[in-house]
Amino acid sequence: MKKKTLVYPLVTFIIVLVIWEILVSIGGIPLYILPAPSKIMKTLFENRSILAMHGVVTLTEATIGLVIASVLAFGMALIMDASQTIKFSIYPHFVVSQTIPVMILGPLFSIWLGFGMAPKIVMVILMCFFPMVVSFSDALGKVEVAQLNLLKTFGASKGQLYRLVKIPAAIGGFFSGLRVAATYCIGGAIVGEWLNASAGLGYYMIRVKNGYMLDKVFACVVVIILLSLFMNGVVKLLEKLVYLKRGKRI
Repeated sequence: MKKKTLVYPLVTFIIVLVIWEILVSIGGIPLYILPAPSKIMKTLFENRSILAMHGVVTLTEATIGLVIASVLAFGMALIMDASQTIKFSIYPHFVVSQTIPVMILGPLFSIWLGFGMAPKIVMVILMCFFPMVVSFSDALGKVEVAQLNLLKTFGASKGQLYRLVKIPAAIGGFFSGLRVAATYCIGGAIVGEWLNASAGLGYYMIRVKNGYMLDKVFACVVVIILLSLFMNGVVKLLEKLVYLKRGKRI
């Protein structure tokens, strides 16, 4: 079964690329409309240095934003679980905040925070915070009451309840949200760079798009996909290390 989950998507992907290559060649589709996969790969190789330079900028913004969002989401979920009053007071605001497109806040962040890395990091935080805090908060609320009551009979404090039972039992929910956020974080950095930047894949993509160099645009897309997969892989590795440390298999 594991072999099929790897082979089938790979075969499908190759078939799509072959059809794409043939259609562009036969149809004589110009570069500024749709580049062939072979042209994209050639451009990716020829521009690897500049793509790597911009990629490092985007990855740095995404990583910093994801780390900050993780810490904030972890702490906020614990606070909301510990106090239902706080949860009922602020949780609806989190939900309503998701109805606001993050992109429209970009100009405001530029005015408030300048044109450096800070506005992009804030964009990443806003995109990553919600899935983590919701996932972890829900997982904390589903911890078995019997386990908590058992520890209470032994005189366990509230801090010990969280350290020994609640957090270990709900950590899977936190990582579930973190995996989603890891996929979002690169996109959040890219959106921030579209609005204002002097470096990064989003900035480079806008620049080459304005010159109708779609092979370079697609090369950026490939790098963005690879970075998103990398971030997701790092989170999965971190999750495995946490579970292995606790003596569990996942």
